[in-house]
Amino acid sequence: MSEKKFKIPVPEINEETQHFWDATAEGKLLIKKCADCNEYHYYPRTICPFCMSDNTEWIQSTGKGTVYTYSVMRRSPVQYCIAYVTLEEGITMMTNLIDIDLDEIKIGMDVQVAFVDTGEGCALPYFTAA
Repeated sequence: MSEKKFKIPVPEINEETQHFWDATAEGKLLIKKCADCNEYHYYPRTICPFCMSDNTEWIQSTGKGTVYTYSVMRRSPVQYCIAYVTLEEGITMMTNLIDIDLDEIKIGMDVQVAFVDTGEGCALPYFTAA
């Protein structure tokens, strides 16, 4: 049986997130760090959610993390896994796990970022087994 493919959705890009999406096209995962409270945060936004400072900067993540939790979707036309991954920098991001046997996924599993090209100038940061 052939595996069904689906079109990768293109994210809505705005002035605040443009730098993030440009970096994904180059295979880089950027996160924000607040220069005032030194906390990392994700999703990309100018204002720090911890101290409300606008003194934030882009930092390149190592792209390495662990599966915090996940859910496998088996009843959809294309089986897939959605997960929360905690990066080495300490932030947790919602993502998809790809190129992994869905029965082998475990909480605490080591993963690394893998970019999937949208075909429109940016890529989505998914994760695969490390």
